[in-house]
Amino acid sequence: MPFYKDLDSSTLAGKRTIERLLLLRRQLDAEVPQKTAEESILLATWNIREFDSPAYGDRIPEAFYYIAEIIARFDLVAVQEVRQDLRALNRLMDILGGHWDCLFSDVTEGTQGNGERMAILFDKRKVLPGGLAGQLVLPPIEARGADGKTVYHPVTQVVRTPLMVGFKTGWTDFILSTVHILYGENKADNPERVEEIRQIAQALKRRSEDPFEWSRNLILLGDFNIFSPTDQTMKMITDAGFVIPPELQHLPSNVQQNKFYDQIAFRVRPGRFSTTGKAGVFNYYKTVFTPGDEKTYIPEMGESYQKTSEGKERKNTSLYYLNYWRTFQMSDHLPMWVELRVDFSEEYLQRKLEAPLQNKIM
Repeated sequence: MPFYKDLDSSTLAGKRTIERLLLLRRQLDAEVPQKTAEESILLATWNIREFDSPAYGDRIPEAFYYIAEIIARFDLVAVQEVRQDLRALNRLMDILGGHWDCLFSDVTEGTQGNGERMAILFDKRKVLPGGLAGQLVLPPIEARGADGKTVYHPVTQVVRTPLMVGFKTGWTDFILSTVHILYGENKADNPERVEEIRQIAQALKRRSEDPFEWSRNLILLGDFNIFSPTDQTMKMITDAGFVIPPELQHLPSNVQQNKFYDQIAFRVRPGRFSTTGKAGVFNYYKTVFTPGDEKTYIPEMGESYQKTSEGKERKNTSLYYLNYWRTFQMSDHLPMWVELRVDFSEEYLQRKLEAPLQNKIM
């Protein structure tokens, strides 16, 4: 569980934070399965908006506690939009405590990369790194030259290089690859977005077919900026043989809950992974930074609540609170999660029992 020692109930903010944490814990209890010792793992992906940047003001202390409370309910969480400045991530890890650790990528250079890195947070009591860690580099294009010899042409890398980490848990090992796909133009099947997803999915497919790969169980998850399950962007994932569990296929994950930006997809060997049928998107705005809390946070929003950056009177202050300020405290994405079964002891014992019988028949 997170560390709460710095919370001070004698202050208004401290008292509010404690009260909301209690409500948040009840919501989590009602919507997310309890962790198990060995039987399953709870996997999640969450784009935490510009974690952290001074846009719309710094995150206030209570936001870190809410984020930590949510993450602590899972065993393994892929996080996108971690910024170059790691103070926010370090603060989050301090609240999560010593049972938690994280691995993160280098910052993506260039304007489109937005100074972002990706991180994977994990509960060391449940999952451990298996040794593999790196960033996915797309292979060159193989072609035939005029003389008939094989030549290789460099390929343009994706804007934000995916982070790949191998993990071990229960009876299985797997490679987790987290992505933040280019958004590009504001349309469903932006060609650059489609191509990025295709290239990444196909590259991972080839890895899953390589007998010398560290693990042939691959999980591809993160922010794909997919508008709808019927779009070409989604098809690029499934065309590479990745499977999105039925319980996740129709869950919008943005705050407005009308876009399917975030996904968790699997390309795994039989008998190594199975979903339990429990999955979801956790809407924390039912409990924290609710619409009814707007007036509470006017002091924290400051002058920007009333005036635009040009100094003009803001016509819709509620819109500023709901769509901007609070989403830079928590996020404009909701965490997507799925429970995975990783203990196959009974199946293994059953096979051991049946093996002598099969040998006798043969």
